[in-house]
Amino acid sequence: MRTAPPNLAGSVLDAAPDAMLVIDASGIIRFTNQQVSALFGYSHDEIIGRNVEILMPERFHRRHVAHREHYNSTVRVRPMGVGLDLFGRRKNGTEFPLEISLSPVDDGEQTLVAAAIRDVTDRKQVEAELIVARETADRANQGKSRFLATASHDLRQPLQTLELLNGALRRRVTDCGAIEALSQQEQAIGVMSRLLNALLDISKLESGAIRPEPTDFKVAGIFEEMRVEFASLAADKGLKFEIESCEDAAHSDPSLVEQILRNLVSNALKYTREGWVRLRCLHEASLVRIEVLDTGVGIPADQLSYIYDEFYQVGVPANSARDGYGLGLAIVQRLVNLLTLRLDVRSEVGRGSAFSLVLPAGSRESNMPHPALPGSPLDTPQQAGNARILVVEDNEPVRRATCMLLELEGYHVTPVASLSEALRHIRQGHGVDLLITDYHLEGGETGTQVIAALRELLGHSFKAVLATGDTSTAIKQLPRDPYLRITSKPIRADELLTLLRGLLAG
Repeated sequence: MRTAPPNLAGSVLDAAPDAMLVIDASGIIRFTNQQVSALFGYSHDEIIGRNVEILMPERFHRRHVAHREHYNSTVRVRPMGVGLDLFGRRKNGTEFPLEISLSPVDDGEQTLVAAAIRDVTDRKQVEAELIVARETADRANQGKSRFLATASHDLRQPLQTLELLNGALRRRVTDCGAIEALSQQEQAIGVMSRLLNALLDISKLESGAIRPEPTDFKVAGIFEEMRVEFASLAADKGLKFEIESCEDAAHSDPSLVEQILRNLVSNALKYTREGWVRLRCLHEASLVRIEVLDTGVGIPADQLSYIYDEFYQVGVPANSARDGYGLGLAIVQRLVNLLTLRLDVRSEVGRGSAFSLVLPAGSRESNMPHPALPGSPLDTPQQAGNARILVVEDNEPVRRATCMLLELEGYHVTPVASLSEALRHIRQGHGVDLLITDYHLEGGETGTQVIAALRELLGHSFKAVLATGDTSTAIKQLPRDPYLRITSKPIRADELLTLLRGLLAG
């Protein structure tokens, strides 16, 4: 093998993009290429024969001597200063970040060390800018999350006031025209509520405010939630709502999966004029397929690609009267993507549709408790009698509207705005049979704190309703018990009264 002439080797080293130098065991510089002079500002003659520490900040000198001695005892090819921020020092005293790779060189008499040095100022600047950008984005997302949490609560409060006042007025008026007007008002409030929920869900998904919390859960628990929520709605439309038994467990975020199925079932009921809507699960190898089937209007094949677009509805022309706003499936698609699941759809015009959600199978031994069900419409009605209800609500319009509705039903109602007022009422010897409390109260107090404090005085079986405009996963995961109902604002007046009767009758 022919050896390259020395002048060729030197030319190759001078043409290298990195600064390269060779030092001996005592740290003396024996060779440099042209890039060393360009990078550090020293001429060739100024640097040859000098100690290598001249090329680094003084604060690193003592440490570098120890590193160099350690390397000489275990010479090998490796990067220098792994995990450390290394800096070079130019002749004019300025510093810059760098990377160094070391290689042993044997010249027959001693082992020298070749060092390749690269200026990484530009890369470090890009990294710093990325860190700043990421921190800025995180702060922005945190701000969006706080805004959406506030908006979710505050925007629902006036809707809750309207709904309760509507319920109170429907119990007072007897004029047919007024009753019809209130009925239309109730429908408008319902539309506003559904649109608000959908828009807030879309906003939370786009802002990254929703973080999945996957766990093993039993599908049957969610199926029961769907039965309670949609059975009466299906019956009102003259539809059969069939739910097949399911013994499977799946692994995902149960609250978000429940939201997906809620939107799919709601959509199926909306587009089914006669026949049935069916909810079932199919067990596959390491997978669970949950299907929502209907005998509805069906979706034309050329429109299947549009059904997940916001505000798109099958067979509804733009700017026409509509039932809903076409956001349900848009939310479904975002949730499916967030959970990295698969959603299949098949449909035939005039015969119906089938949406299939495919999830990883979970452990069937999962002991995860499913949230207690809210009061069912089938609860035995009971007259208010002398039932005493304590209402804890910091929003005055909602507080007054709640009291008006309950008093019309014959309840004895005490309204307060805070935990301290609630405790004062109890300690003054006033009896209370049931508590209705908002979740977010002024001063950072929460309804769960109110419930816990009152149960300390009145016993664990003290009955309570926790009403909230917060739809976050944290709310869905609050611990439940047989004496507690958690409901989302705005709750319809009739639903609230049915829920109270069920609790008081229990």
